[in-house]
Amino acid sequence: MAVIAPEAIDAKIPQQYPRRAAVMSWIFFDWAAQPYFTLITTFVFAPYFAGFVAPDPASGQALWGFATGAAGLMIALLSPVLGAIADASGRRKPWIAGFGTLLVIGACLMWFGKPGDPGVIPPLLLAYAIASVGVEFATVFNNAMMPTLVPPDKIGRLSGTGWATGYIGGILSLILVLGFLAASPETGRTLFGLAPLFGLDPVSHQGDRITGPLTGIWFIIFVTPMFLFTPDYPAKRPIREALHEGLSGLKRTLGELPKQKSMATFLLANMIYTDGLVSLFAFGGIYAAGTFGWHTIQIGTFGILLAIAGTFGAWVGGKLDDKLGPKRVIAGSLLILLFALGAILLVDKDSILFVKVTPPAPGGALFSGAAERAYLVLGCLIGAAGGPLQAASRTLLIRLAPKDRIAQYFGLFALTGKVTSFIGPLLIGAITYVTASQKAGMAVLVVFFVAGLALLMRVRE
Repeated sequence: MAVIAPEAIDAKIPQQYPRRAAVMSWIFFDWAAQPYFTLITTFVFAPYFAGFVAPDPASGQALWGFATGAAGLMIALLSPVLGAIADASGRRKPWIAGFGTLLVIGACLMWFGKPGDPGVIPPLLLAYAIASVGVEFATVFNNAMMPTLVPPDKIGRLSGTGWATGYIGGILSLILVLGFLAASPETGRTLFGLAPLFGLDPVSHQGDRITGPLTGIWFIIFVTPMFLFTPDYPAKRPIREALHEGLSGLKRTLGELPKQKSMATFLLANMIYTDGLVSLFAFGGIYAAGTFGWHTIQIGTFGILLAIAGTFGAWVGGKLDDKLGPKRVIAGSLLILLFALGAILLVDKDSILFVKVTPPAPGGALFSGAAERAYLVLGCLIGAAGGPLQAASRTLLIRLAPKDRIAQYFGLFALTGKVTSFIGPLLIGAITYVTASQKAGMAVLVVFFVAGLALLMRVRE
């Protein structure tokens, strides 16, 4: 039976919630988009670019960072503006389609990133920046559809289920690539000991490069149900009028924001702890590589385990969100992250929490050392907390934001998630350089989580 939503009436949006098929189709957006983050920005293409396309790993990391920063700056500056225009125009799907197209085009162009060819670096980084802008803006407008899909008391479950579904999509895409497509140039075999499908050449790293087209095709296939079955907001006014009204509304919102203390405090808290979380994920593999000497197979397997933990964490967190409220879920997630990060800083190759253990034997079995297994457990805790932290954050935004300006506030939400995203990695790099210690560099993230938690405590739902 359809339920009437008072908030929906006030915002002049559909008063009846759609059928389960429409909600499930919306959830599959996360499944469709997640391989971009899993395959391209984290575990496969980014390391491939730094190691084999760029002149050397250091310059590769720098170039990738510059492209990421440029895309992040554009996302940060334009997200609130586009969100405001979308609120004024009413519809979300055209925006998702347009920016989804950028994602597909940019991702597919990554196939041409051949190893050892300096001439391909500028267009490859441009394609990466275009795809990054596409996926982030599409996510902003997809998030803004949430209030029309389920009653307010089920928003948390919807958000958590979306994140969990996305994690599963990322896991399956990573298994597909590592197990069947990307082979070692030395052995010519994949993680499963197979010859790569479609005759992909390991020497020219076609298994790594195929992640671009795979991401684009994956997105097209799995985002299609949302366009077919999930209802959109009704159109309000033509784009030109929406542009004028949207920009005027954004100016008004920014002027009112200092008076909305809870919203302003939450956006600031989100900016700080999101920076810490992104930095933790970005440097977790690097830290493990430096501590234990892990390579692609170990880091890829580690990523799969973290994603599995994140799937269960997001799903459970969604249920707790509806029962306890998103603020408590965010606070609990931050406490878990603080515990896990503190414990990781006390794990070394031959010690766990100051207790000496046998270091892993060179060439031994996967994760054979006790310290490696402890790192895996703590990493899974981080994965399990990261999912509900992000899912509950978008739920809390929905509870705080005016219902008729939801996309605009999701634009501000994206702004706070991107505008300072360079600070965490910059501090980690600077402190690591000055102290010559990876542990000292990672320890700075404790400050991010403590500060974010302290600000969150001042937010009233």
